[in-house]
Amino acid sequence: MFKVIRRSVGPASLSLLTFKVYASPKRDSPHKTSVKVNELSLYSVPEGQSKYVEEPRTQLEESISHLRHYCEPYTSWCQEMYLQTKPKMQSLVHWGLDSYEYLQNAPPGFFPRLGVIGFAGIVGLLLARGSKIKKLVYPPGFMGLAASLYYPQQAIVFVQVSGEKLYDWGLRGYIVVEDLWKENFQKPGNVKNSPGNK
Repeated sequence: MFKVIRRSVGPASLSLLTFKVYASPKRDSPHKTSVKVNELSLYSVPEGQSKYVEEPRTQLEESISHLRHYCEPYTSWCQEMYLQTKPKMQSLVHWGLDSYEYLQNAPPGFFPRLGVIGFAGIVGLLLARGSKIKKLVYPPGFMGLAASLYYPQQAIVFVQVSGEKLYDWGLRGYIVVEDLWKENFQKPGNVKNSPGNK
């Protein structure tokens, strides 16, 4: 076993040594000319002229092409709808995640207040039997009343903003009705500058 180790150590230690080898050209050999790249057989260019010939389409390729042209307006419409709805869906998902996070870390007393507001909506729905207008007015009205008891500052801001919007809508409606009344129901003799009387 000692001999095997000694023999294997010798060549392994020689492989770690580095040395340089210098080669000199033979003086008695004749001088050869260098070969160009295009003279090599690997890089030879064929003599004939090549021409592109398009293969005729098969029946399957024709039918697929026809189907693609037929479906192109629908796919472009779907892509447009996807691009339009993608930001809305992302904001909806973000709102859902924020709501879930809020409900996981809800402030104390939030769920009892939510229960009272929901119960007020159910009471409004029960009191609104028989009329569709009552079903549209009573439940949100009762829920708004219950919510305003628990959140008075937000209720005041909501009433101010919605009151301004209702006033604006009422004013616009009044202007439209007044214009329609002047155009259709006034007598031609009472109007001084009507387009027909010049």
